[in-house]
Amino acid sequence: MTNFPFRIVGFDLDGTLVDSALDLCPAVNVALRAEGRPEVSLDVTRGLIGGGARRMLERALEVTGGPVHGARFEQLVGVLLEHYTANIAKGTVPYPGCLAALDDLAARGVLLAVVTNKAEDLALKLLAELGLTHRFASIVGGDTLGRERAKPAPDLIHETVGRCGGGSFAMVGDSTFDVLAARNAGMPVVALSFGYHDVPPAELGADLLIDHFDQLVGALQALG
Repeated sequence: MTNFPFRIVGFDLDGTLVDSALDLCPAVNVALRAEGRPEVSLDVTRGLIGGGARRMLERALEVTGGPVHGARFEQLVGVLLEHYTANIAKGTVPYPGCLAALDDLAARGVLLAVVTNKAEDLALKLLAELGLTHRFASIVGGDTLGRERAKPAPDLIHETVGRCGGGSFAMVGDSTFDVLAARNAGMPVVALSFGYHDVPPAELGADLLIDHFDQLVGALQALG
C-alpha cells in the first residue's frame, strides 16, 4: 500500500465509468413503441438515466404522454429489459481516461468497487462483456440488498466497504443518487461534470467536481 488517502474508491456505473446511453436509448424506445408512444432521442435519454431501469422508464413515459401503472408498466419494464439484456454492450464504452485512472489507482494499492443502482445481474453482464470485471474488488447493484436500500440510501456503500474489508472510502459519481448516498454514509464524493445528471453538475453538492478522468487521482488526493 502507498500513502494514498483512500483504501477503497467506489464508482457509479452508467454515466460514470461508462457511457451506456447508446444501448439504453434503443431499449427505452422499444418499450415506448410497445405503448404507442413517440421515441426519445439519445440526448433526451441521457437525461432520463439514473436510479435504475424502472425509474428511467417512468421518466420516459412521463415525457411522452404520462405515466403507466400496474401490470402494464411491469410488462413494459420486461420489454425494455429483454431488449437491453440482449444488446447490453453494443455501443457502451468507458469514458475517456477512465481505464487509465483505474490503472493509476490500482497501482497505488487502492481497491476499486462498483456501486450502482443498475440491477446487479445487468451490471455484472455489462462489465463482463466490456472485459472490466477483474478490475473491481466488489460489484453491488440496486437490487443487491433490495430496492429500498439502493442509492441514495447509504446501504450499498456500507456493503461495499464491508466486502472490501473496511477502510477509508470515497465515492465517484454523476448524479444526486451518488452524492446523497455518500453524504448519507458520511463519505466524501467526487462528481463528474459529464455523465447523466438529474440536476446541473454544479448543484450536485459533491466535495469536488472534475471535468475529465485525468483529474480524478489529484481530486482524491486533495480530499484526503
